[in-house]
Amino acid sequence: MDINQKDFIETVYVRGVQISLLASGDGTEIIYHKLNSGVRWALEPTEGWTALEYLLVLSGELRYPTGNGFKVLKSGDSFFKSPVTNHFIFQSNQTTEFLYITSQPIFHHYSKASHDIMDLAVSIEEKDGYTVDHCSRINRFSMLVGEQLGFNAKQLLVLNKASFLHDVGKVKVPLSILRKPSKLTAQEWEIMKKHTTYGREMLESTKVPLLVDAGPIVEQHHERYDGKGYPFGLKKNEISIEASIIAVVDSYDAMTTDRVYQKGMSKEEALEEILRCRGIMYNPDIVDIFLSLQNKMI
Repeated sequence: MDINQKDFIETVYVRGVQISLLASGDGTEIIYHKLNSGVRWALEPTEGWTALEYLLVLSGELRYPTGNGFKVLKSGDSFFKSPVTNHFIFQSNQTTEFLYITSQPIFHHYSKASHDIMDLAVSIEEKDGYTVDHCSRINRFSMLVGEQLGFNAKQLLVLNKASFLHDVGKVKVPLSILRKPSKLTAQEWEIMKKHTTYGREMLESTKVPLLVDAGPIVEQHHERYDGKGYPFGLKKNEISIEASIIAVVDSYDAMTTDRVYQKGMSKEEALEEILRCRGIMYNPDIVDIFLSLQNKMI
């Protein structure tokens, strides 16, 4: 099937994803998707949603976890549910195009919500002095660890959101504190620490189930395995496994990133520091898995 730009009624671009409305009528919508390699896309059950949802792969490959590993959809393969009653998370193994057909209209809500929340996350990483790919790297590394742990589709989907939006609460922290080149005062540090709770509150306020579920993970991602983190001083298994993953991944990326006021460490130096803090700052099981995946962290 050959799809050209002229066929699109409306198009939205969201960091590695092109979403284009091809046709709509009588409640049915046909939406073209183009995913860059490694990008994830999901279907989830929603209360009151009874639509038939169907996707047809035009080119490339989509893989998704099942109870027995992963299943791969290739060009010409299709997938449908009516309605969706479980969580499904698809990842493109290469640049992939597919049609998504739904019997209930969703495009404008779906595309705007995705665009707004991604834009907010990107604005935070730029405000905090990171490169524009910081959230994407945290997301990619976190998902590698989650898959290695055998997370089910819903766990992966929530981790996907939480890892990308882990620092979204920093939008409420003054720029003078975020970008301060010298050590923060005690008062400034207390303000900075509030970003985890701000993030949880912002995600809960959306009333979007997946974002609500991601909220507590975002709030806990600066807790430490020894109980000396914030905001609650949780320790060991009191900390959610998802937050423990983000804690390791975020630290690694922060250490290896060049920022306005600090030159990043080498990959080897950062991994040594992660290992040194195993069982102190970080969950030892997560550290072990993270280190086993180091060849994939480029």
